[in-house]
Amino acid sequence: MAERTEGMPEAAGAGEETARSAATGGGGLQAWLPLIVVVVLMPVLAWAMTSYVLVPQLQKKLGLAPAAEQTESQGPKKEGPRESVQMNKLLVNVAGTMGSRYLLVSLSAVSRHPKFREKMQEHDAQLRDVACGILATKTLADLEKPGARNLVRTELINAFNNVLGEAMVEEIYLTEFAIQ
Repeated sequence: MAERTEGMPEAAGAGEETARSAATGGGGLQAWLPLIVVVVLMPVLAWAMTSYVLVPQLQKKLGLAPAAEQTESQGPKKEGPRESVQMNKLLVNVAGTMGSRYLLVSLSAVSRHPKFREKMQEHDAQLRDVACGILATKTLADLEKPGARNLVRTELINAFNNVLGEAMVEEIYLTEFAIQ
């Protein structure tokens, strides 16, 4: 038993020496350095991943051109006169009505692109199919919402620009919109 009591003060003394050497020997900044590096680098890494990986992938999936390409491609479009192409009498069944209700839409697509009319005529069947596909997904409740027409316009502009291969369609006017 005497040996145990003698060993205890030595162990306590060694612990005090280690604590003193850690406090005075440079544990301050070196101990905080990993935390400082993480706090500084994480926002930079998040910004870089968002800017260079996530946003380009989303733009690619949505069919949008990157911002630099959009500004370059919009330059010549704004110069010419506005041209419009009519798409009359798009008739689709309203979703969820089991064919008992239908939606009749006529629209006018507008652009300043020099080859707009040619491209629209060239892809007429695809554009009509895409428009009917979008309109056929709308339920009666969707069509009766206050912003339904704006939502339909936005979806049609995006879909038409995907079919045409570039951001040609600037506006779509719904000249006829009837639910029967």
